[in-house]
Amino acid sequence: MSKKRVLFVCVHNSARSQMAEAFLKKYGGSRFEIESAGLEPGKLNPVVVEAMKEIGIDISQNKTKSVFDFYKQGKEYDYVITVCDESQSGACPVFPGRGERIHWGFKDPSSFQGTREEKLTDTRKVRYEIESRIKDWLNFV
Repeated sequence: MSKKRVLFVCVHNSARSQMAEAFLKKYGGSRFEIESAGLEPGKLNPVVVEAMKEIGIDISQNKTKSVFDFYKQGKEYDYVITVCDESQSGACPVFPGRGERIHWGFKDPSSFQGTREEKLTDTRKVRYEIESRIKDWLNFV
């Protein structure tokens, strides 16, 4: 049986899509081929890297990737899951193809204000929400 292909997409591929990719690899990696990409790839968010490392997942060596590069390579996916928050839904990339489109809105850690500790606390909440959504989704696919 071939693995289903999943693409997580957000604006910069620096936080939410990276976390979603890591969690699906952890919980469903034997069932799926998983990638993530962004409309305007940026740099990994260091607070997100720290939040993931706290729970034993090291994404520090991940690279941000472009959704356009994947399109140019002719990649096809069974599921394309956007993880932009509702305020960015217009900027969240659409990946062409016949795969099922799913939207999960999560707050953007790059928009969090306050001290490093406050940003980390807010990022942990998003991390938990993404992990929970991945676990729930795995019960239905």
